[in-house]
Amino acid sequence: MLAKRIIPCLDVRNGRVVKGQKFQNIKDVDDPVSLAKTYSEQGADELVFYDITASNEARDIFIDVVEQTAEQVHIPFTVGGGIRSVEDFRKVLKAGADKVSVNSAAVKNPQIIQEAAQKFGSQCVVLSIDAKQNEQGWWTVYLNGGRVNTEKDVLEWAKDGERLGAGEIVLNVMDTDGVKTGFSLAITKAISEQVNIPVVASGGAGNQEHFLEVLTEGKADAALAASVFHFEEIKVKELKDYLAANDVEVRRIS
Repeated sequence: MLAKRIIPCLDVRNGRVVKGQKFQNIKDVDDPVSLAKTYSEQGADELVFYDITASNEARDIFIDVVEQTAEQVHIPFTVGGGIRSVEDFRKVLKAGADKVSVNSAAVKNPQIIQEAAQKFGSQCVVLSIDAKQNEQGWWTVYLNGGRVNTEKDVLEWAKDGERLGAGEIVLNVMDTDGVKTGFSLAITKAISEQVNIPVVASGGAGNQEHFLEVLTEGKADAALAASVFHFEEIKVKELKDYLAANDVEVRRIS
């Protein structure tokens, strides 16, 4: 059995880590490089950086932050936000990232997934999906930091992403983002059962039990969270000790 992964997420705006609720009410947290180094030392398995306004502002991603992080941390990290071309993949990977997350651009031009996978390998290509449930119970894909509803079915898009060559899916559930009431188990499980690539659950972590639920009932391969780690409500090492005590395979450092 592959070890389940715990992944702190750093949302970056104007060179600072920030955090909000349901993609709103953004508050300042910390310097991204120093925070990344802290998580690396605490035993996090990976890190994810999102430039949360790059797509909406139609600007390039924060290459300087990527380069500085690569110098300071020794665990894999993914970078997303503002990725619009295969050339953007190249820039971010060259700057030191291990994976590149694509969201809005992939919906607008699905071939970017295939082209990037062919050029850099599927292991470098992460399809990030911002999902929200409508009044009829359907899950649809959103773009530009949750600002635009595409009406695209989340489950079908996840399967398309795998077929095109994505090596991993990050499911960001907007309804639970930052509210700490638990991950959305049903949609996470549905996607995990329909694709053969790792699924990373994101949105809703509030306590250790929520991680246990999504990694077991939700069948996620990894769990991503931000504020509970940023504000030290949950510490990575203690979370991993808890998961191990509940028979979840995790990587632990001495």
